[in-house]
Amino acid sequence: METRYLKSLLAVVDSGSIAEAARTEHLTAAAIGQRVQVLERELGFALLSRSGHAARPTPACSQLLARMRRLVREAALLQSDVGTDGLSGSLRIGAVSTLLTGLLPCALRRFTQAAPDARAVIVPDTSRGLYRLLQAGEIDAALMVAPPFAWPRALRAVALRAEPLVLLAPPGTRGRPATLLRRLPYIRYDPNAWGGRHAAAWLADQQIAPTVLCDLDALEAIALLVADGMGMSLVPQWPGIERFSADCRVLPIPGAAYARQMVLASPAAPDFPRLLELLQQSLQAPPA
Repeated sequence: METRYLKSLLAVVDSGSIAEAARTEHLTAAAIGQRVQVLERELGFALLSRSGHAARPTPACSQLLARMRRLVREAALLQSDVGTDGLSGSLRIGAVSTLLTGLLPCALRRFTQAAPDARAVIVPDTSRGLYRLLQAGEIDAALMVAPPFAWPRALRAVALRAEPLVLLAPPGTRGRPATLLRRLPYIRYDPNAWGGRHAAAWLADQQIAPTVLCDLDALEAIALLVADGMGMSLVPQWPGIERFSADCRVLPIPGAAYARQMVLASPAAPDFPRLLELLQQSLQAPPA
């Protein structure tokens, strides 16, 4: 069975369209359709259900998707295994939004300079979503918030940075954080997000119940609302928060227990150990 054909089928499943898969695979729609038909003849059952321009996996196909992805992945690894230095291949890196624009760009520059034959594929998501992708084997590494539970043995994590809790307040506001939080509307970093639980813990410990304007799991959007005078917020001091310092007051909140811990998470037995090691070194290197 041709793993290239399986890759084309997975492209259809992931995009929901044969035409879109053809663009992704740099093939014609007819060629994609022929590859799917070959697989259907080999397996003896239909793999796609078509409706208009959309194409979805049949129930039988859905049962095989995880195994198909593993086969395609293992076939791709064969080529990278030939390299003697282990610095080739495609490394799928998940990242939360604040690290996508903060820590990751400089690290990627170092990574690509040190491994020109490697390719980094960036997958943005929330920490919860990245954790699921790691468990499913759909990404090789994740830059994310440490979860509120112990890591399973199949995964490992390396600490990257601790981001202390700060209060973002509109310009011109005066007073202590506890006083301001009791007086002004509160733009809440979603307490259901892994990073939002630290702000919720501080408020509970201080016995403060602010008037919540809205919940958001997007720190830059929170900062923009604060800068517009909509309210204030408790957020981690993420890389890039300094861009809002001219439009917001940033007041420190004491207590290391309320800091958001950022980690590089990966499988305990990674497919690309040398590339993963290089990524870690690139992330931990001091700023140029």
